[in-house]
Amino acid sequence: MGTLSGKTALVTGASRGIGRGIARKLAQEGALVAVHYGGNEVAARGTLALIEEEGGRAFPVRAELGVPGDVEALYAQLEDGLAGSSVGPELDILVNNAGMSGSARIHEVTPELFDRLFAVNTKSLLFLVQRGLKNLRDGGRIINVSSAATRIAYPESVVYSMTKGALDTFTLALAKELGGRGITVNAVGPGFVETDMNAGKRATPEAAAQLAGWSVFNRIGQPSDVAEVVAFLASDASRWITGQCIDTSGGSRL
Repeated sequence: MGTLSGKTALVTGASRGIGRGIARKLAQEGALVAVHYGGNEVAARGTLALIEEEGGRAFPVRAELGVPGDVEALYAQLEDGLAGSSVGPELDILVNNAGMSGSARIHEVTPELFDRLFAVNTKSLLFLVQRGLKNLRDGGRIINVSSAATRIAYPESVVYSMTKGALDTFTLALAKELGGRGITVNAVGPGFVETDMNAGKRATPEAAAQLAGWSVFNRIGQPSDVAEVVAFLASDASRWITGQCIDTSGGSRL
């Protein structure tokens, strides 16, 4: 029996990277996991296959975020998937991981980049939570995937950093808003993690070594490093923690 046995969870952006690691870990702990993805069905099927191989339960949810109708499309599929797994529409854990990057210094930012990043990383997340509160049980968990870029100046991706700063503020306000329902709201702030998103930044041994040097442990993070913390925040053991952003950057730039 895992710490999340009998729980239901939705992980957005779970087809690859950190999201895949989180989905796998929650399933390993006994949760039934809705694996959300935007368009890469092959990658999403890969996540589902890994979960099933490890003895977990999961089902796919496809919805492109940051476009009209995204929230309702996602929850319609979520509720169908839950019903197909013989459980009700209730949700215990909502992990907001989906997001997009966009490297641009201040003089490189365009209105199109700004609008797209905020649409996916901030706007869609807010309305996913708003709609999800109809399904989220009292005593539930909301976990937002932020970034160490809210703590460490990273001018190379100024708009991306801004979206994550907004997410941290949202986490704080929402924690107070939902405290009366016993729902905890927290965030995790990864640094550089070995995912497709930053593959180009570690394309050479020298570049990879530079990224590893950000952490006091002199290595690049793995999705499991973040997923373990998310699983803790999703469990009953974290019941007295809310409104926090837990740094999961391996002590980057301490």
